[in-house]
Amino acid sequence: MLTNKQKSTLRSMANSLRPLFQVGKDGVSHNLINTLSDSLEAHELVKLNILKTCSEDVRQVALDLSSGTHAEVVQIIGRTIVLYRESREHRRIELPR
Repeated sequence: MLTNKQKSTLRSMANSLRPLFQVGKDGVSHNLINTLSDSLEAHELVKLNILKTCSEDVRQVALDLSSGTHAEVVQIIGRTIVLYRESREHRRIELPR
């Protein structure tokens, strides 16, 4: 579980990121979860866009993706989601305590 200070740090880091994934009309699929999990292992912090063609609610998509990848939801703004998961092998981000 992330503290407010840690989330604030991650939000500021995510501000300059470009979205790596887009969730469209297919919604959350097994393939998307696997690819996102690999990306979280490599980058630790990932930004996603939810397209208007996605029939699911943005918050539900965020919960499905976070539970499927064992990641933390850092931020939801509009149709943009930021996820964080500490990497096992390539730890890059040092969070404040």
